[in-house]
Amino acid sequence: MSNPPSAVNGQAPSAMRSIGLVARREIGSKLRSKAFLISTLILFIGSLALVIWGGFSAQDTSGTPVAVTSDAAKYVQDVPGLDITHVSGKAEAVALVQSGQADAAIVGDASSPVGVSLIAESSVPPQLLLTLAQVPTVHLLEPDAANSAIRLVVAIGFGVVFLVAASLFGGTIAQSVVEEKQTRVVEVLISAIPARTLLAGKVIGNTVLAMSQILILAAIAVTGLAITAQVAVLQGLGGPIAWFAVFFLFGFILLASLFAAAAAMVSRQEDIGSTTTPLTMLIMAPYILVIFFNDNPVVLAVMSYIPFSAPVGMPVRIFLGEAQWWEPLVSLAILIATCVAAILVGARIYENSLLRMGGRVKLREALAA
Repeated sequence: MSNPPSAVNGQAPSAMRSIGLVARREIGSKLRSKAFLISTLILFIGSLALVIWGGFSAQDTSGTPVAVTSDAAKYVQDVPGLDITHVSGKAEAVALVQSGQADAAIVGDASSPVGVSLIAESSVPPQLLLTLAQVPTVHLLEPDAANSAIRLVVAIGFGVVFLVAASLFGGTIAQSVVEEKQTRVVEVLISAIPARTLLAGKVIGNTVLAMSQILILAAIAVTGLAITAQVAVLQGLGGPIAWFAVFFLFGFILLASLFAAAAAMVSRQEDIGSTTTPLTMLIMAPYILVIFFNDNPVVLAVMSYIPFSAPVGMPVRIFLGEAQWWEPLVSLAILIATCVAAILVGARIYENSLLRMGGRVKLREALAA
């Protein structure tokens, strides 16, 4: 453990210098932790493997069963990787698609610019369209099913990232605060710098680490999608990922301040759960809600304005095209205002509880002057 900030030329260090020293101390302690480095590496490797695997799986059309009518047979004569079932007409082809015996049907269509149409249940294998000499008109029998699947996948993706990052670093901040109280190190730190400066350094240090992970995960997602040539998905996710990073930044600062304040109210590691459980529930709520209500525009819209769920709800709505241009700005303004309020309340609780040893400090006492 590094030494606390010390006076320079007989003067106490400035607030910014003290915050920087505490932040570097927090970052350094994490980067020296083998458990943190190994878990982070596994997370990155697993994310890259998942994106690449999903991309290549989507492109794999080997033996793709398709129903082809006689007036469209010439369009697929030399197309490799297809398991063709010849049918007499469009009705029979649609019946095979609906029964699941064919992934898609290629039928003659005089109204189509290329003379054929492609019919599928809810989605079309991307590589199938690329394999055909000409891109046909696409008709989906159940387009809502495809939209529901996309909504769920995107919602779970944003929800999992927010849940894992916020809970991991929030728990780490709480453990660090209680450890310093147990070992009495906090008394040495407070003798050199104010409590609020110590809190700011902790929050900033862990925010830098959390945002670094988020940005690296975003880069991994972009790289994986580019490697697998998923241009359409990449273009659709670019904006939502950028908004997610912005919302996550302020959402994490909000939660980090509250986690540090909640941990300062206890003096033993085994008591952390008694004060941080409500915060953990606030982190889990967005993840649970997006799974159960991802197809409910009303609930999702409400989630996008609640500060604790906005980092998940708003990016999902942006991806689905359900948010007006001004909505992310209003939601972000609400989140920032809540973040400022949480910092002020958290700093007060932290300052009033940090040197209180023994039993758990009551919230009323922690908020008192």
